[in-house]
Amino acid sequence: MTTAPSTTAPLSTGARVVVVGAGPVGQTAALLLARWGVPVLVLDRRSGREPVGSRSICQQRDVLDVWSALGAGRIAEEGLTWTTARTYHRDRELSSWRFEAGGPLPPFVNISQSRTEEILDDAIAAQPLIEVRWEHEVTGLEQDDDGVTVRCGERSLRASYVLACAGARERRLREALGVGFDGSTFDDRFLICDIRADLPGWEHERRFYFDPAWNPGRQVLIHPCPGSTFRIDWQLPPDGVPAADDVARRIRQVVGDRDYELIWRTTYRFHSRVVSRMRVGRVLLAGDFAHLMAPFGARGLNSGVPDAENAAWKLAFVLRGWAPEELLETYHAERHAAALENLEVTMATMRFLAPSTEADRERRRAVLERGDVAEVDSGRFAEPYWYVDSPLTTPEPGRPFTGRPPKGTSPPPAPGVIVPDVPLPGGRLREHCRDGFLLLVGDMSDSRLFAQVLGKVTKAPLAVREFATMDGTGGLADELGARPDEVWLIRPDAHIAAIIPQAGPESVAAAVSRASRFTLDGVVGGLE
Repeated sequence: MTTAPSTTAPLSTGARVVVVGAGPVGQTAALLLARWGVPVLVLDRRSGREPVGSRSICQQRDVLDVWSALGAGRIAEEGLTWTTARTYHRDRELSSWRFEAGGPLPPFVNISQSRTEEILDDAIAAQPLIEVRWEHEVTGLEQDDDGVTVRCGERSLRASYVLACAGARERRLREALGVGFDGSTFDDRFLICDIRADLPGWEHERRFYFDPAWNPGRQVLIHPCPGSTFRIDWQLPPDGVPAADDVARRIRQVVGDRDYELIWRTTYRFHSRVVSRMRVGRVLLAGDFAHLMAPFGARGLNSGVPDAENAAWKLAFVLRGWAPEELLETYHAERHAAALENLEVTMATMRFLAPSTEADRERRRAVLERGDVAEVDSGRFAEPYWYVDSPLTTPEPGRPFTGRPPKGTSPPPAPGVIVPDVPLPGGRLREHCRDGFLLLVGDMSDSRLFAQVLGKVTKAPLAVREFATMDGTGGLADELGARPDEVWLIRPDAHIAAIIPQAGPESVAAAVSRASRFTLDGVVGGLE
């Protein structure tokens, strides 16, 4: 364990937001808030980092994009991207597939959570608006009209808002907030081992085995990681807690007679749970503190980081007077819906991986025996949630959301969908999307007119750019499929808030108003 110096100083701070929990979601939230100019205090009950075990290893492209904006691009650079996903039934290969390229960043990387935390810690150390205090367990939260009193035993501090990223085990804090945490726990256990070994041909392949001879009736998943390390997951019976010699036997069944080093091992059960509310007054709940799901598809941390980003820009807008406090309620509306979708997807996977009824077991057996690839469910990989039904999204019938796309692909751009990360000269589109609202204007619209009138609609940062000037060639509009008469409004988290055909000042102002919850009463009439 790496121990950080503890402090006995009184808990008085100028922080506008207290982040509870210094895991990757809390780290990301603190960095995002500081990027918006908001002072942050991070509290964690532990004495310091525990740099052991791979834990959450698979980081998706859109999460890497967030971290890149925070000065933590090394996560993408150091991580390993496997090229092929192979799925087997016993000793027969059922399928192999690859991710689509989809942008300048890799579709995902495998890297240990410990290393991710180290890189994020380095970014935090360079940010003067963030203070981290270890050995500070939050024992109570008391809210009033002006802020939140955060109790750490006998000590206390005041903050405007609290972002709770305290992890799955902080049951008392959830109970103190009065939120339920309904769901289920899977009976089967899972054994995870990190090993270092030379496995030629496996360095860039993920392998998923259904019912192999060396784990009959259950699954084994093998992921390559940087530095010739591999993560192996075995599904075990409910009472399966293997002894050391059994672990060695299991590893040998995978690697054969090759030399290997066992780096770390653990066993645990998976949970599927979500809180009843992700906003309780001035407290927002995020990450594993708010939702738990089976890891097949890597939807845990890859949904916690979007929680942090969604919360951060909205807290910053409210604190800086750019939006009313009602904007915070849309955090619950959007991220609770995202959590429910992730639970739906992962529960379907677990019904296939660990069927609990005879009918489900028979269906799985038949699917695997037939080799019906379309029906085999080894986990749908993490993807951003599409805010199609969000109160911040302006619908456009001519740009409908086409539904959940095929595995490994992205939906066409539409209101609510995250904007594709198109390469631009010297960078990429999303690098222009996180400093406020971005208005992209087609050839048939007057960008100067929009720039003049939108200052009457919002105090928030808002950049007006022409599609043609973003890349100097006009190719961006073609890449996105944007039409000459359209204006696209991009939110500070890179989601498309509106695509407006035949756009005029009033329709664009209404979309900006909707996306920020800023009222247009008495304003629209003066826009012409």
